[in-house]
Amino acid sequence: MIARYIVLRQRIESELDDVRRAAAKAEQAFQRARRSNQDIDFYLDSVAINLHGFYNGVERIFEGIARELDGGVPEGPNWHRGLLGQMALDVATLRPAVLRRDTATRLDEYLRFRHLVRNLYTWNFETDKLDHLVTGLPSILEALEGDLAAFGEFLEAAGHTDTASTSRL
Repeated sequence: MIARYIVLRQRIESELDDVRRAAAKAEQAFQRARRSNQDIDFYLDSVAINLHGFYNGVERIFEGIARELDGGVPEGPNWHRGLLGQMALDVATLRPAVLRRDTATRLDEYLRFRHLVRNLYTWNFETDKLDHLVTGLPSILEALEGDLAAFGEFLEAAGHTDTASTSRL
């Protein structure tokens, strides 16, 4: 048994719980913003910060995979985008793709929004953009969960191989 694969799978599942929570909070805050005549800006701030948290959690999952299996995280000013692209690669003899290309493309929109959250004041966010991102959360979360479940099966199988067969993974 190879413990690092089993541990990585558990870390992914734990982080995915936090990703789900951030998505749920973003959706809940947006619904309240739609119903509220008061405090709408505060609800939209919550939407933005939870969308930011959603992608941060996704990226933490990717960083863990990159460090544990790929030999490290990309470097340079565009490392975030490089990491996302790396997760869509099927690396022969090392690991299958973590994400389908479509999932990676859709997640790129959340990556770009996370960058905006870090660099703009919240009152500069467009409500239509927030609406689009929140509306897309259930389907992107479903795609992400499916991709990570398939990758988790790889980790489970790899974790239960004996040390002698590790070189064939």
